[in-house]
Amino acid sequence: MSSVDEPEQIHYFVPQPSRWPAVGALALFCMGLGAAFAVNGMLLGKLSLGLGFLILIYMLVGWFGDVIRENRRGVYLAKEDMSFRWGMGWFIFSEVMFFAAFFGALYWVRVVTLPTLGEMDYKILYPDFEPSWPLVTGPGITQHYQAMAAWGLPAFNTFILLTSGATVTWAHWALLQDKREQLKLSLLLTVLLGALFLSLQLYEYGHAMTELNLSLASGAYGMTFYMLTGFHGLHVLLGTIILFVICLRVMSGHFNAEHHFAFEAAAWYWHFVDVVWLLLFIFVYYL
Repeated sequence: MSSVDEPEQIHYFVPQPSRWPAVGALALFCMGLGAAFAVNGMLLGKLSLGLGFLILIYMLVGWFGDVIRENRRGVYLAKEDMSFRWGMGWFIFSEVMFFAAFFGALYWVRVVTLPTLGEMDYKILYPDFEPSWPLVTGPGITQHYQAMAAWGLPAFNTFILLTSGATVTWAHWALLQDKREQLKLSLLLTVLLGALFLSLQLYEYGHAMTELNLSLASGAYGMTFYMLTGFHGLHVLLGTIILFVICLRVMSGHFNAEHHFAFEAAAWYWHFVDVVWLLLFIFVYYL
């Protein structure tokens, strides 16, 4: 699919009724039921959760497979292409708002809550409270912890993610120039860099929990650190899977310089992940 001018289109393609929404609803039902049982320590909960995830994966593979086959048949023209672009644009916008809420929580804690609790009016309630960041004193903090340093592994991970942004741009250029070998190599490098980022983040979490005593129970700092970096890691995982599928499609001969919106959508998402990480590195690690 591409944004280039297509022949005049009269009809918008409407697929046949699909079973995939019902399959997805069944997956969500099993996952919700399993979560309810799991929090109560019931074995059925884990089984239901596992079944729900398997059904969800089956739905995603089947549904996206249908879309890919329809695209390969040439039923998607200019109007459908525009719908896909608007859909991906609004999806990324919703993700921007998702992270904006978390960054807003971090801002409120650091700029509003800490100075307020440090005022003399609150000294009777919290005599040992120190309005500093990272927060090391106050209600709910029972064990001392160390904050995560910006330089070292976080800075290296930033370099990895920025490099992956460059390799996916290289892949787009190679696709437009019909350089298939460079396209395959650059996409594979992007996937490997994403996997390396996730591996190092898991190592960082292990280091934080075992050596720095930093956990979700470490007050506002621990909660915002794991909330922001954890959800970002989830998005990196999703982006890596998407790019891996795109890489497999490229190896199967899919996409050309005129029709490649699926590739573009994956690249948009990956650049969004890069930008969010830069903000995370500045406001969570550095400042």
